[in-house]
Amino acid sequence: MAATAAEIANQCRGPMLGQILSALLPAIITIMLGYFAAWHHDFSKSEVPTLNRMVMTYALPLALFVGVFSAGREDLLAATPLILFLLLAMVGTYGAVLAIAMFGFHHPPGLSALRALMASAPSTAFVGVPVLGYLYGPTGNIPIAAGGIIIVIFLLPATLVLLGLDAARSNATTEPAAGSPAKVPQQAAPQQAAPRQEAGIARTLLGSLKQPIVWLPGAGFVLVLLGLDLPEVVDHSMSLLGHASSGVALFASGIILASYKVTVTWPVAILVFIKNVLQPAVVCLGMLALGYGQPLLGQTVVTTALPAVALVVMLAVQYRTAIPEAASALLISTFGSLLTISLFIWLVT
Repeated sequence: MAATAAEIANQCRGPMLGQILSALLPAIITIMLGYFAAWHHDFSKSEVPTLNRMVMTYALPLALFVGVFSAGREDLLAATPLILFLLLAMVGTYGAVLAIAMFGFHHPPGLSALRALMASAPSTAFVGVPVLGYLYGPTGNIPIAAGGIIIVIFLLPATLVLLGLDAARSNATTEPAAGSPAKVPQQAAPQQAAPRQEAGIARTLLGSLKQPIVWLPGAGFVLVLLGLDLPEVVDHSMSLLGHASSGVALFASGIILASYKVTVTWPVAILVFIKNVLQPAVVCLGMLALGYGQPLLGQTVVTTALPAVALVVMLAVQYRTAIPEAASALLISTFGSLLTISLFIWLVT
C-alpha cells in the first residue's frame, strides 16, 4: 500500500508540476526579457509610457472586448457563481484595503487606491491568459473575461477617480506658490473648496468612463447579455492587436522593474500576502463550505491566486505615485505566485 501510494503521488506530481511551469513560465520569461532589455540599454523607462499608452488605449481594451464575446452569453450565465465569487473577492478586498489605508493609516486617497488595487486585482488579462488558458482550455476565457470586467467596471474607475483627485490636489497646492503671495480669506476657502472638489470628482469620473479600457469591455458585456454575436471578421481584426496586450504589458513591467531597486517593505509584504495567499484562501474556504466543486472551484481559486495585475505599475508610472513600491510588489507577487499558485492548484485538485 505504501509503495503504491508513493508511486501514485509521484505520477501525479510530475504532470502537475509540468502544468504549473507551462502555465507560469511564459509570463515570467516575458518579464525577464523586459528586464534584460532595460539592463542591456535596448529600452529605458522613458519609453515605458509609450508602451503603456498603446496597451491601455488600444491593445488591452480590444483584448477584453473580444474576450467577453469569446465567453458567450450562455457560458457567462452558467458561470454566475464564479462571477459572483470573483466580484465579492475582488471588490471586497479592494474596499477593505482602501478603508484601512485611508481611515486606519490616513494615507492619501490615490496611494490607498493603488495599494487596494495591488491587493485585490489578479492579472487576468496579462498572466491569466497563458495560465488559465493552459490549465482549463476554452473555459478559461470565462474567469479571464469576468475578472477583466470586474476590474474595468468596478476597480479601475474607483482607482482612477482617487488618483485623479490626488493629482488635482497636488496641482491646486502648487498653483499659489507659482503665483503671487496673495491669500484667500480663511472663511471663504471651505465654501469654495466643496464645490471645486465635487466638480473635480465629477470630471475625474467622467474622464475615467471615457477611457477605452473602461467603456469598451463594458459595452461588450452589455452586447453579450443582449445575445449579440461578434462577426468573425471583426473578431479576428480586433484580436490581432489585442493578443499583443499581455506580452507588451509584461515586457514593459520588466523594463520598469529594471529601473527601480526592488525593496521588501512592510506594505509590500502585506499587500503581496493578501493578494497571493489570503484572498484565494478565503475564496477556497468559502466555496468549499458552500459545497462547490470542480471546475468552478478550481477556476475561481486559481484566478484569485494570480499575481497582482501589471496595470498597477502602469498607473503608478502614469500618476507618479509609489512607483518603487508598485514595481517591487509586482515582481515579488509574480515570482511568488510560482509557489502559491502551485499550492492552490494542488489543494483544489
